[in-house]
Formats: sequence, C-alpha cells, structure tokens
Amino acid sequence: MTAPGEPMICSAKGCKAPAGYAVVWNNPKIHQPDREKIWLACPDHRQRLADFLQLRGFLRRVDPL
Repeated sequence: MTAPGEPMICSAKGCKAPAGYAVVWNNPKIHQPDREKIWLACPDHRQRLADFLQLRGFLRRVDPL
C-alpha cells in the first residue's frame, strides 16, 4: 500500500489513476500462509490484476477501499 497521507494509486504498470480496490494475494511457494500482499487497483484495472493472480492461484480476495 502507500504511506499515510499519500494518495493511493493503481499498481498497474503506467497507471496513475486513484485506486478503489485492494487486490489481496499470497504466493504460497514463498510466503507464509498468513502473509497477505496487496496491489492497489483502479476500477479499470481491478479485473485484469485479479485475473493475473487468479491464473497463478495467488488471489485471496478483492476488497473495496
């Protein structure tokens, strides 16, 4: 995520749009089961980022911010 007070910007490459979603994931090969990584996503990239992680079996959930 971002530091407190900084704008939350989409994690998609080259995107500068405000984030509206937290795409929560975990790579079980390298992360402990309770570890959650977060990509921020704007409405335009939410599905693409979630699909990318889902194909790899990493997606946990997508939460609105």
